[in-house]
Amino acid sequence: MQFEITANPAALDDKAREEAMANPVFGRVFTDHMVTIRWTAEKGWHEARVRAREPFQIDPASAVLHYAQEIFEGLKAYRTNDGGVTMFRPERNARRFNQSAHRMAMPELPEDIFIQACEELVKIDRNWVPGGDGSLYLRPFMIANEVFLGVKPAAEFIFCVIACPVGAYFKGGAKPVSVWVSEDYARSGPGGTGAAKCGGNYAASLLPQAEAIKQGCDQVVFLDTKENRWVEELGGMNLFFVFDDGSMITPPLGGTILPGITRDSIIELARSHGRTVEERPYSIEDWQADAESGKLREVFACGTAAVIVAVGEVRSTKGGFTIGGSQTGAVTASLRDELVAIQRNQQPGPKGWVHEIAL
Repeated sequence: MQFEITANPAALDDKAREEAMANPVFGRVFTDHMVTIRWTAEKGWHEARVRAREPFQIDPASAVLHYAQEIFEGLKAYRTNDGGVTMFRPERNARRFNQSAHRMAMPELPEDIFIQACEELVKIDRNWVPGGDGSLYLRPFMIANEVFLGVKPAAEFIFCVIACPVGAYFKGGAKPVSVWVSEDYARSGPGGTGAAKCGGNYAASLLPQAEAIKQGCDQVVFLDTKENRWVEELGGMNLFFVFDDGSMITPPLGGTILPGITRDSIIELARSHGRTVEERPYSIEDWQADAESGKLREVFACGTAAVIVAVGEVRSTKGGFTIGGSQTGAVTASLRDELVAIQRNQQPGPKGWVHEIAL
């Protein structure tokens, strides 16, 4: 697709940009530009533009404001040691974006255009890609923009990509987090939108997440809606359990949890090292019993933002228990170090995982 490129005349100069990037809070500092593409039932995808990042002007009756027809993705661009820039498995984000679009009755964007849009933004804002432990977080999203009131799929949409420079997610090192087991709230149920990356799923997690914070925990963990005992995922991350024989379990994909790209990568890496990784149900009762017996040695959560972080404590209304003490376990640390090195093109990984951008 041909993109019309218009440089931002008010782009930050080198000094101002360096100051903004010095210690960015995740999701608070944004680059100078954005990418937009429009879709209508009559024209399909058209009007692809790279332009100054600025507020949208939308009608108060735009469908997204009333019926929450919107989806998004999250991926990162990394500065390599030789000064180049890479993305990690962007085709998987493009594929998941379309799976989300299908579930939300939205138009699918060709995968090559999704990747091209991300590349165009990285190219024009290449100076915003940090070095060291930092990265450029890319947020592609799509919203329904048809002006109407009525429950039906919209006929007009806007696809957009914005970006923000981010440092290490956990300052001072990734320490094990504590989680609160939500017994009264669910993130998604069978037949729902749990496998779609849409804002409604995250909105549903905000109240239980606030409850977790109130209980002194870092994150909330959700159980299934049918029996309220099978572990599913955190508010925004997938879970893995590591046992004393080196084997691992992660809750299965079944439409109620997000198919994480980091999750998929960890499964492939662990299996390539000879580890047994099962995708099967795991109950909160087994979690506690295995932790207390010593059979369960490590637990970690994973996602694009944090990559991999250990879970050290579980709390609920019934009490609590710990896993592996206050230090990150050896398997968790090893997988995290390997994945980060592959993402930054510092060591080889499976074919196709690193996507180099021609600047």
